[in-house]
Amino acid sequence: MELLKKWLGHPEDIYHLLRFKMGGYRAVMPRMDPDSLGRGLRTCYRYLNQTSRSFAAVIQALDGELRHAVCIFYLVLRALDTIEDDMTISLDVKVPMLHEFHSYLYQPEWKYMESKEKDRQVLEDFPTISMEFRNLSKVYQDVISDICRKMGVGMAEFLEKKVDSQHEWDRYCHYVAGLVGIGLSRLFSASDLEDPIVGQDTELANSMGLFLQKTNIIRDYLEDQQEGREFWPKEVWSRYAKKLSDLTKPENIDMAVQCLNELVTNALHHVPDVLTYLSRLKNQSVFNFCAIPQVMAIATLAACYNNKQVFRGVVKIRKGQAVTLMMDATNIQAVKAIMYQYVEEIYQKIPSADPSSNKTQQVIASIRTMSFPGGPMASRHHYSPIYLSCAMLLAALSWQYLSTISKATEEYVQAGEN
Repeated sequence: MELLKKWLGHPEDIYHLLRFKMGGYRAVMPRMDPDSLGRGLRTCYRYLNQTSRSFAAVIQALDGELRHAVCIFYLVLRALDTIEDDMTISLDVKVPMLHEFHSYLYQPEWKYMESKEKDRQVLEDFPTISMEFRNLSKVYQDVISDICRKMGVGMAEFLEKKVDSQHEWDRYCHYVAGLVGIGLSRLFSASDLEDPIVGQDTELANSMGLFLQKTNIIRDYLEDQQEGREFWPKEVWSRYAKKLSDLTKPENIDMAVQCLNELVTNALHHVPDVLTYLSRLKNQSVFNFCAIPQVMAIATLAACYNNKQVFRGVVKIRKGQAVTLMMDATNIQAVKAIMYQYVEEIYQKIPSADPSSNKTQQVIASIRTMSFPGGPMASRHHYSPIYLSCAMLLAALSWQYLSTISKATEEYVQAGEN
């Protein structure tokens, strides 16, 4: 019944969940015909589905040959990331592998059979992935190889190095996410689906990745603490606690929330770049691919801001809310309105005594100048009494059915997974 109560409070979630479940998702994630692919590509898409169903859905919705280039790009970086994550590989073996990984793309027989990670199949069958990489146009190969090389170097740098300064936080996020944004942007332009400026403006592309990565790091504080990982910059958290783990202590909750708010404010500085980047996109499939994670991220930040639950459990946006964002974020004006809605939500929660309150207000003001108070999304929660009554009746009749929404859909709408 808790699920029913949530839906009654958010009738728009019911509408979009039904619309999504009954085929509306094909508007943002068209089906790809696997029978049109060769054996190697079919294998690659199978690995894509196995390692990330969420990314598989949006990647397969991309147009033309860009779809295959992004699929291979993802699998190459997944293989690289699997090596970095595998704690059973000694550093004297791992560091050279990270530095040299880009060269394995041109070695038809190279594979790694010693990994214990769950995604080890991308290493064990790397010859299939590298073969399909070499089947790509050279312009795609050059981008993927270059990003793989730079990312491997960055991963090696931070293997035994903690994130201390905010500059290092930006640098770490650049290596693990900003480079992905830059690489994808270069692939978009190389496909001719987007103008050259999209791939050339690396600062905006980097911000796209940093906004997503910082949101994940902020949201995942408790999970990372439990796993022995620390990604919050010491320069920030040391002003609020002696150790990062101290933020979980009940007696430190007020200071913990102030630290959280400062990091959310830091992440919000990337939003103007995100809006400028998205405003340049012309191809609908590329726009959907880029916009959906960004609106998930702003909704997640709004849920995390000034929220003690970040230090006590998991903070997620509602599945219906995520589906609504997916269905709505199909043009730049809609995305601007979504951004406006969530930064206003944050603005309303700014504590007057918060040390970062002035900075938070300033960055929200800059986002406001790029958005607008009206438009197609601003009134999307203002429903007529008749609609509300129908929605509540529909919820009562169908809540159990909707609770069984498919696993693939659930995985995709997990509040901006990566």
